[in-house]
Amino acid sequence: MFYKKLFNKQTPIPETLADRIKDVQSHEIPSHVAIIMDGNGRWAKSRALPRVAGHHEGMKVVRKVAILANNIGVKVLTLFAFSTENWKRPKTEVDYLMKLPAEFLDIYLPELIENNVRVQIIGDRNKIPTHTLRVVEQAVEDTKNNTGMVLNFALNYGSRTEIITAIKNIVQDHDEGKVQVNDITEELLSSYLMTKGINDPDLLIRTSGEIRLSNFMLWQLAYTELWFTDCLWPDFKEDQFLDAIEQYQKRSRRFGGI
Repeated sequence: MFYKKLFNKQTPIPETLADRIKDVQSHEIPSHVAIIMDGNGRWAKSRALPRVAGHHEGMKVVRKVAILANNIGVKVLTLFAFSTENWKRPKTEVDYLMKLPAEFLDIYLPELIENNVRVQIIGDRNKIPTHTLRVVEQAVEDTKNNTGMVLNFALNYGSRTEIITAIKNIVQDHDEGKVQVNDITEELLSSYLMTKGINDPDLLIRTSGEIRLSNFMLWQLAYTELWFTDCLWPDFKEDQFLDAIEQYQKRSRRFGGI
């Protein structure tokens, strides 16, 4: 794929949000925001629509939130797109979810490139269908030289599997003489995780009223500020995202200190 960057021109900010954004930008912006995008199925059910309709609508929200996050100065936006547990869902739904990245990137990748956004992916790639993986990896390649926000998709991701894999790799490196027992620190373990090179999230947002982490970035979220909302993901708008940022800015992060 080849796209014209148009001088990394940013998507214009809606005038109705301009004042709020200006105020938000006058305070500390979280460097890394992670989102558990929940409620697509319930949104569809409440409208007597198939669950896939909720996923399709949620895809549009991803675009809005990504553009806004990039505009206000977020450095990394990690989205929980598909968990290792989601394979348990009906095959028709899983098949659609595996087609959704291609649909999203086909529509929105040119705009992401114009906004200087860099696409990344974390998760176990072995089980992801070839057609899905090919599209996502192409987007990673097409945006690798962009210097703006990292849009990080967690696809077939599970935190416990990630940690176990990291431990196995450390043990293997120890057996090969590359790592000594006294070398094992928090920093070393972090360097073996899928998020190597990315700072831990400053803020986690979860939609739909569920108040749990669902096996998402368990190591990385140790000192992350958590923000939960009853809003279903397809109904999540720019205003709700700014609500979360503003709440984050009101908190005092002491990391165990005073």
